[in-house]
Amino acid sequence: MDRPTEGLVAFPDLRRFFAPRRAALVGATEDMAKFGGRCLRQMLDFGFMGDVFPVNPNRTEVFGRPCFKSLSDLPAVPDHVGIVLPAQACIAAVAECGRLGIPFATVFSSGFAELGTEASRALQAELLKVARVGGVRLMGPNCNGMINFVDRFALTSTATISGPRRQAGDVGIVGQSGGATQVNVMWRAQEAGLGVSYQVSSGNDADLDLLDYMAFMVEDPQTRVVLALAERVADGARLRALASRAAELGKPIAMIKFGRTEAGARAAASHTGAVTGADAVFDAVARQLGIVRVNDAAELYEVAMLLRQGKRPAGHRAAALSISGGNLVLLTDLAADQGISFPEYAPETVARLRGLVPGFMAVNNPTDLSAGAIGNPDIFGQAARTLLEDPNVDAAVPVLTIAPKADIRAIAELAATAPKPVAVLWTGRCSDDSALTPQSLVAEGVAVYRDALPCAQALSRTMNWAAFLRRRQDAPPPVPPPGCDAAAARRLLQAARPSPTERSARAVLACYGLHGPREALAATPEEAATQAATFDGPVVLKVVSPDILHKTEVGGVRLGLPGPEAVRQGAAEILVSAARHVPQARIEGVLVQEMVTGGQEMLLGMARDATFGPVLTLGFGGVQVEVLRDVTFRLPPVDAAEATRLLDELRLAPLLRGHRGTPPADIPALADAIARFSWFIADLGAALEEAEINPLAVLPEGRGVRVLDALLVPRR
Repeated sequence: MDRPTEGLVAFPDLRRFFAPRRAALVGATEDMAKFGGRCLRQMLDFGFMGDVFPVNPNRTEVFGRPCFKSLSDLPAVPDHVGIVLPAQACIAAVAECGRLGIPFATVFSSGFAELGTEASRALQAELLKVARVGGVRLMGPNCNGMINFVDRFALTSTATISGPRRQAGDVGIVGQSGGATQVNVMWRAQEAGLGVSYQVSSGNDADLDLLDYMAFMVEDPQTRVVLALAERVADGARLRALASRAAELGKPIAMIKFGRTEAGARAAASHTGAVTGADAVFDAVARQLGIVRVNDAAELYEVAMLLRQGKRPAGHRAAALSISGGNLVLLTDLAADQGISFPEYAPETVARLRGLVPGFMAVNNPTDLSAGAIGNPDIFGQAARTLLEDPNVDAAVPVLTIAPKADIRAIAELAATAPKPVAVLWTGRCSDDSALTPQSLVAEGVAVYRDALPCAQALSRTMNWAAFLRRRQDAPPPVPPPGCDAAAARRLLQAARPSPTERSARAVLACYGLHGPREALAATPEEAATQAATFDGPVVLKVVSPDILHKTEVGGVRLGLPGPEAVRQGAAEILVSAARHVPQARIEGVLVQEMVTGGQEMLLGMARDATFGPVLTLGFGGVQVEVLRDVTFRLPPVDAAEATRLLDELRLAPLLRGHRGTPPADIPALADAIARFSWFIADLGAALEEAEINPLAVLPEGRGVRVLDALLVPRR
């Protein structure tokens, strides 16, 4: 069965990769213009306490240390070897690592698959093959290495660690890029006051990949939050397992996923394929897995300031206060766009605030203390504490401009001791102590933001993370809804190969409790008229052919035919039109179907994503699905509660709840249908290229849903 295998995914033990007892560098040199010189110098200067072995057949000494002709000449077997050689020569070096039992190697050299040529891809495949044969796990090639601030081990050439070594912190950072990961995130995070535990720039990920390094950091007790810049995620099942483990440990993952366009979307035969964009799938899956997705490098370390504290707000309600009304208005506008509300205070909160500031009558949220707090020691800190103690408030945003040390220190103490998150928006400076800066507060563990938007974004994402953990904790393990028969569905699908018709597709879906209207197959127009006479009311006619996927495009559908003569004529027209549009099509006849009216048309689909495999697609359906493009996605399976949340992500969701006199749709029945279809995908997705119900008619409350049309495309 094609179901989640989170518990079956194993990640390698990378303790000796990150913290070797002995390390070697093949291609070591004293020439600081070369990668091998800079890399060895950084390793020595970083304070590594283990043995360091330079390797270069052309030198006897490097930086005052003995230099060895080959790895075979080393006095002891290293745990981790860096390789800086021409691309072709790296293969022999990795082979030597295998013969000596060296477990880890980092290949810095370029000239492999990143060039995009057949020869360069073959060279990388050979490198990987040699590593596999020798039992060597590889980072790279074409990478910039790693930094372990915890154990003082650096295997990289980056200038971001030049000078005094920074103290180890609790933020792990991974990325395939060297510059973006080491400069845009790590270095700037440290400049902002954050401490880093580990950093990896992994390059091509030929063997070990981004998820392996993230898994190490998720398990590492020193690391509280993991930040990732992902140019690619090759294995959706492993990401799912990693995210599940991170959630189990309460350790957040924040990620930039490059490539937000739909250039990676695959053309497909169904409407589902036409509206499925690779980035849209990743975005929805990230929400489902609890991965905090951000858009820019700065947002990674900005959200880490709050996430690393481990405080989980109970909702999306905030309180803000300042002596600057303009800053509060700006913050409120931007926070509202991020889904943050500013509720009214409880009566006791209002009374306490009025007691703090003489003449303070209009107490609102956000709270403008105005001039009443200037020159009154500790009023700002007391007011902020009062807001946090309000039962209607989940987090606080004290807004500082140019403030005295006493006020700033009061807020810092509150941020450190309060059980609720405190995001400090500090737009100015300390008026009486130049040594007290935003960076110094961040280094102490306070989340400090210089502008309102990053403050609001970080707080909103922290609230979303906490909400995800609550849902995860409260959700029972997913089980199939009653009446799902996977074995029967497989038998019917196998019998319908290679090209299931709509009728056979509907029979497969019925094994999961997804039923359509009453119907009958007619071989001739006359038989269609006879069948229609047994129906109450108008009927729908559809051409039945394994060679015609989209019937409307060939004139193969007639709606609302009122009687036998209209049905006979409509069936004849359908058969002629289908034969004219697709002369080679095998036409089995015409489907006579009960006419279903008064429902909202939805789409349930399955598309095969390059990263995640079978993905559930939900959207507003019918023939205009590609125009509306109102769809969202989930990894299957989901339960009815998650299906209801899925509906809320659609722009047109209010239509389901009744609009301008139309009755509300049967949302519980729709949620149940989504859950059933998701289990159908989980069970049979491996055998399908695509699956689609479009439209699914959602009838008014209490009347259920009907599968009006269905498409199944088996994998060849």
